[in-house]
Amino acid sequence: MNLMIVNLLDVLRAGHVLNISESVTFHEIIQKGIEPLRKHINEEQIRLEIESEFPLVHGDRERLTEVVEALVENAIKYMGDQPDPQINIGLRTKGDEQIFFVSDNGMGIDPEYHERVFNIFEKLNPQSEGTGIGLALVRRIVETHGGRIWVESEGLGKGTTFCFTLPTTKL
Repeated sequence: MNLMIVNLLDVLRAGHVLNISESVTFHEIIQKGIEPLRKHINEEQIRLEIESEFPLVHGDRERLTEVVEALVENAIKYMGDQPDPQINIGLRTKGDEQIFFVSDNGMGIDPEYHERVFNIFEKLNPQSEGTGIGLALVRRIVETHGGRIWVESEGLGKGTTFCFTLPTTKL
């Protein structure tokens, strides 16, 4: 119960940019976000592919790092028994919009649950670790930065892609 209260406070705090906003390359955000997960990535022999070109983003560096860390950690957690686990972090463009993504070839999410995964304390698998607050926190951080987030998955066994937008600046 104590952990749930602490996590709830984290979500509430995430609605406010706590640190000074600054322009930083998204590649730097990625490197900081995956740093605490490297050991687990190596132990699970997950192939991690990171695109090389990213724009500058403007925001709270620490909070944006939390977004990347949570999405990669989520991908690791729900990899399932994938024999060739892979996580991709990249960027795609749709019109004028730049869309960041973290995708995996893991368990996937049934389309009927695409919105529910962002609800606070919502866990699609009650046996999984955690309190079900991670993706709610991620959404709150992204939205506080003026972006939006959504999930793409064709269903169970077909992998998952979390997509999000953030304000970017020119190099």
